[in-house]
Amino acid sequence: MEFGKWWVEDKEQKVRCKLCPHHCLISPGKSGICNVRKNNDGQLYSLVYGHPAALNVDPIEKKPLYHFYPGSRALSIGTVGCNLTCKFCQNWQLARGEFRKQRQAMSPEEIVKLARKKSCDSIAFTYNEPTIFGEYLLDISKIAHQQDIKTIMVTNGFITEEAVNDIYPNIDAANVDIKFFTDELYREYTGGRLQAILDAILAMQKHGTFIEITNLIIPELNDSPKEFKKFINWIKENLGEETPLHLSAFHPAYKMKDHPSTSKSQLDTLYEIAKEQGLKYIYEGNVRSDEHNNTYCPACGNLLIERSYFSVTKNNIKVGHCECGKGINVVDQH
Repeated sequence: MEFGKWWVEDKEQKVRCKLCPHHCLISPGKSGICNVRKNNDGQLYSLVYGHPAALNVDPIEKKPLYHFYPGSRALSIGTVGCNLTCKFCQNWQLARGEFRKQRQAMSPEEIVKLARKKSCDSIAFTYNEPTIFGEYLLDISKIAHQQDIKTIMVTNGFITEEAVNDIYPNIDAANVDIKFFTDELYREYTGGRLQAILDAILAMQKHGTFIEITNLIIPELNDSPKEFKKFINWIKENLGEETPLHLSAFHPAYKMKDHPSTSKSQLDTLYEIAKEQGLKYIYEGNVRSDEHNNTYCPACGNLLIERSYFSVTKNNIKVGHCECGKGINVVDQH
């Protein structure tokens, strides 16, 4: 166990966690909603510090990040646990898993050393919700930056502003998954709260973190054009029209195995709405969509980045610009 950050003492040896907006009040011997932050004799500890449960080298496009270091490799790391309880979770074995002592320990220094050995330009905190292993990723990020390795969060965005202010100055890019754009659906299907996530994204942006957004489209829940237009308008007004948006198809999983999958035509409909509403970079995920997987210049229409699945096959961006002179919202390593 590692002594935790982001908590305060309460009465009768209880502790109040301040890492995410649940603000769990945790009794001695118990853990919070995430299952991995435990009260041990009146002090909060992280059970997963130094214990990755998943560790792989991935193309950065798989996160998905399409506008940050395109074509590069990311060492992807996750633990167990999550601070949301999504009924449709795709990685529920990790998200709802319990800590096991036999997991191989890896220090932050060892993680960064492995990233260098594997020729990775970045380390991505992903698979489960990285916020819940905030102490671990923060120490990894600080060492990574000393060695010119970028850091990435693939996150649900359910984090307090206090924790954002500690963690995100050390995070170069984030893909935030906004699952619904109504608080009622957020509470019912994830246990989270919409406004807390929107506030956190704005706080991340203030620290210079490059933001891409994912929206998991679940038929009959969040695929109505009316709700979707509100979502797009929020992105435009708060993050900007050049913020990359990934529309991700739902596939039945966990407690929603009987719910219908998202069709390609449903994604196409929302793609066109986002385009009509003025977003410049929109992509489709979890379906085969070659025509909506590439990046085009919003000014002249030239093909800028061509992709096949998660591989970049062509990159025509020159020093952040299209050949027509239009600046492109891409952070490139070259």
